[in-house]
Amino acid sequence: MNKYLHAVIIALLLFWVPLTATRSLAASGEPAPLSGQWKGQLKVPGGSFELIITIVPLTGGSYYAALDMPRQKISRMPVEMSLVKEDISLKIEQAGSRFNGKLSRDRKSMTGIWEQPGLKEEVKFIQGPAAVVSAPTFKPAQPYKTEQVIITNKETDLCLGATVTTPNGNGPFPAIVLVSDSGPQDRDAAQQEDYRMFAILADYLTRHGIAVVRYDDRGVGKSGGRYAAATTVDLKTDAEAAMDYMRSHARIDKKKVGMMGHGEGANIALLAATEPKGPDFVVSLAGYGMPGRDILRRQQVDIMRMIGGNATQVDAALKLHDKMISIIRQTPNSNQARGKLAAMIRMSNVEIDPNMARARAAQLVSPWYRYYLDFDPKLKLPAVKCPVLALNGVEDLQVAASKNLAILQKGLKAGGNRHVKVYKVAGVNHAFQPDESEWPLVNGEQQPNFSPKALALMQTWLDQYARPSDKIITPRSNPKQDLKKVSKSTAQNSGK
Repeated sequence: MNKYLHAVIIALLLFWVPLTATRSLAASGEPAPLSGQWKGQLKVPGGSFELIITIVPLTGGSYYAALDMPRQKISRMPVEMSLVKEDISLKIEQAGSRFNGKLSRDRKSMTGIWEQPGLKEEVKFIQGPAAVVSAPTFKPAQPYKTEQVIITNKETDLCLGATVTTPNGNGPFPAIVLVSDSGPQDRDAAQQEDYRMFAILADYLTRHGIAVVRYDDRGVGKSGGRYAAATTVDLKTDAEAAMDYMRSHARIDKKKVGMMGHGEGANIALLAATEPKGPDFVVSLAGYGMPGRDILRRQQVDIMRMIGGNATQVDAALKLHDKMISIIRQTPNSNQARGKLAAMIRMSNVEIDPNMARARAAQLVSPWYRYYLDFDPKLKLPAVKCPVLALNGVEDLQVAASKNLAILQKGLKAGGNRHVKVYKVAGVNHAFQPDESEWPLVNGEQQPNFSPKALALMQTWLDQYARPSDKIITPRSNPKQDLKKVSKSTAQNSGK
């Protein structure tokens, strides 16, 4: 097996680790931390690929970094980042790639060498608009009330920075709490330049008469705490705190407060719905029904095939995966587990830096990762009694639509829940973006957008389960007209 596939096999184990944070090595007194979107073109035989590196500074001097390659439908692939004065190093183990370069004097570009199997090219990354945009700069095209608030999680005494958008009028309005996917994200769930998923959803929903709250994850923006130290259950208490805040709001209908979660956020919303005072309805976007360890296993197969691995290589990757997961699950002492895993990582990839091997091992035994491996959503689903809409994209490479939707539907209905709808949305990826050819033109350039098909399905369902009073709706489009955009193949995939 070649060196590239050795590196990929190890990296695949980390595909759903929520955080790839690296402490900046720059001394105090240095310029402000790097942030935002850094875009570059990688020349390859026959053309070029656009590379987008998102860098988010976290509390404590660390960073979250991720790689996007829109045309290859790669989203939020973890990046290891090292910064020492002007020298910057990026390592993308899942892509078998690395970048070593230097920052320009104005710290708005970085130039260096990009290496991956069979390719070594100079790449210049140029900083675009900041990835983490403070909520006050988000200005809706049409007026509705926007408030910047602080929400207190009473269980942990943790403060969360948040934005509440409320339709004009006296109300009472239904409300939705937006819950983000794995990885530390700001309240807008900024993923790529000009694609801020939660800002788009908040704008759309509020225009359609639904109040929305979205908040910075722990350790991001105006929120306290450390994301890396939180489990899925801990993050559930943050979503519940936001829900309680909305129920105490004077203009909110206290009996129509739901949650809309993306990825892990969808499962957090469903977990919250098992509680006595949970959400009144749930919209699941790319939620998973399989146990975490099975999600990881399936991802390994899909990604190995995507990079051209043959059956023997896939089998070897799975055997290594199973062995490492076994160590994690059978070694409750994290210090012992870290030592075993670091040694195994170095044996499988002799070129990996020892410090990186230890850092990877530490991530694999983090509280979040241990919980994720053993969390089986279907065991909790029968306890969800509120209405649920589940949407998954057919082009999602992280959460396979068919398999996970079938488990979600079966589990939810097993408890007698008759208000469950599931849809596979054709042509949509994990971030609920349609194919780039379907992006709208803004000032002559195509801009990423949230799938109109998904919005139409969502709006129709919300009209039934979170219906605001007709007199306070200020829609910018006709829901019936929106529904005409839904493909026949998408409608046929509904859970009837």
